[in-house]
Amino acid sequence: AYNFEHADTDVLFRHFSEAEKACADILKAGLVLPAYDQCIKASHTFNLLDARGVISVTERAAYIGRVRALARGCCEGWLNKDSSDG
Repeated sequence: AYNFEHADTDVLFRHFSEAEKACADILKAGLVLPAYDQCIKASHTFNLLDARGVISVTERAAYIGRVRALARGCCEGWLNKDSSDG
């Protein structure tokens, strides 16, 4: 009940932005798995915001695109990591 009725949505929006930034920064450092952790955190936070109904239809599409970009970056990082390992 807490996440769907009482959680502070301003904090959730901030958590999403922080996880998104952390994922991008960690990917730049070449650390794929910790970046993926942040991607999952951003995705979960988006789902909480969506379930609360505080994201409009237009914003929802934009947030999905942002999470998709994070996931894509993690996948590309993983593929590059594997190919560089020989």
